[in-house]
Amino acid sequence: MSTTENAIASAEAHSAHNYHPLPVVVATADGAWMTDVEGRRYLDMLAGYSALNFGHNNRRLIDAARAQLERVTLTSRAFHHDRFADFCTRLAELCGMEMVLPMNTGAEAVETAVKTARKWGYRVKGVPDGMAKIIVAADNFHGRTTTVISFSTDPEARADFGPYTPGFEIVPYGDLTAMREAMTENTVAVLIEPIQGEAGVLVPPPGYLAGVRELTRERDVLFIADEIQSGLGRTGKTFACEHEGVVPDVYLLGKALGGGVVPVAAVVSSAAVLGVYRPGEHGSTFGGNPLACAVALEVIDMLGTGEYQQRAAELGDHLHHELGLLAGGGAVRAVRGRGLWAGVDIEPELGTGREISERLMERRVLAKDTHGSTIRIAPPLVIGKEDLDWGLEQLREVLRG
Repeated sequence: MSTTENAIASAEAHSAHNYHPLPVVVATADGAWMTDVEGRRYLDMLAGYSALNFGHNNRRLIDAARAQLERVTLTSRAFHHDRFADFCTRLAELCGMEMVLPMNTGAEAVETAVKTARKWGYRVKGVPDGMAKIIVAADNFHGRTTTVISFSTDPEARADFGPYTPGFEIVPYGDLTAMREAMTENTVAVLIEPIQGEAGVLVPPPGYLAGVRELTRERDVLFIADEIQSGLGRTGKTFACEHEGVVPDVYLLGKALGGGVVPVAAVVSSAAVLGVYRPGEHGSTFGGNPLACAVALEVIDMLGTGEYQQRAAELGDHLHHELGLLAGGGAVRAVRGRGLWAGVDIEPELGTGREISERLMERRVLAKDTHGSTIRIAPPLVIGKEDLDWGLEQLREVLRG
């Protein structure tokens, strides 16, 4: 057996089969490129589902982490540490908000947002205890905790995990009329992705986000934007909501906030919303730890230059132009997305998304499928145009058969 085969066989024998990774074993990575245990180089066109927006082995982020590793990595929130205030202040400023509640993973941020919305509903809006409702969108992906999968419409995410958490109303994504009809006096929040990533990079109809903002203000309901994948530069702006000039009540952030170095997530909002918490009502041992804050502060500094947002916008225009040409050639049914993020629907007779991803892997390009014959393209924002073009050429060759 090869080194790759041995590593995969060992993983299959000793790890739960909750993922179905491509048969490649990465050993090192730099920028937009990864190298496997056999020494073969691959172009990363997934970027850890946006966790690696700034590329692999980014020196600024690695140096920030290394410097903090030599000082202090964890205090728990039982004590203050000297990176926490800067992190909260700078992240709030980046979001145009007032307060930050740090967590570790995106799913934790979503769980925190659910708890926050309910507590706000009871304490501020005056919803009767136990009656709070949150409106979500069909085909959403907000994580895989018990509560989150309770409002998923994906059978793979839900099956065999009941009983499910109540308190959620599911409406079609992009349908403002359905959202309005679902609202009652007990509705405390609308929780949506500005662009649905796992569903295939679905961009809502023009005006939808602005309509959600108007509707939630009108009905005294929190607008919670899950920008865990779409935020922090991926779409060509700091937040995907900005494309419609919308500022939600709550941002949910994760993935790229940790720079691909450590898990960092946060709920960011106003004092009127996050101020509902009292000591002991919510927490996380690792949330807002010194190492996480040090890396996230460097991420915030990098986003402050606008360089990465501009790269995503300019290279994204090029990406969508090239993919649009494929859509007219008979091999691609549709292309969606914004910035350096695209969902590509392949004609089913050419293969499933998994099969197309495997063929791309054979040509040294790593992408990932979702929902049948759709593949996602989301390279690190640091990718060079020549590398991006090379990756797109490999996709063209795969589609030519």
